Amino acid sequence: MLLEMASLSFWEYTVVFLLRPLFAVSFVIFLISFGWFVAWKLVLVHVPLVQEVFGLKKKVVRPKPPTGRFSKIYSAIYAQNSPSKI
Repeated sequence: MLLEMASLSFWEYTVVFLLRPLFAVSFVIFLISFGWFVAWKLVLVHVPLVQEVFGLKKKVVRPKPPTGRFSKIYSAIYAQNSPSKI
């Protein structure tokens, strides 16, 4: 009588050794994916580093205006050397 109760059928072995681990792994993957999705929508989209890495925001490149000491020197030299239009 004890042997009959202790023995499992093929379906029970399948459930214990194949389906339960498969469901457990898929549940964990679902939780991680859902957590990443929520974090992405709420927080990560607004972080500038993440935007730059994933190409979400294009950087606007504007030339720097010549305000430094050397730019004044070079513009003065250029003004002296350029032919005057009289």
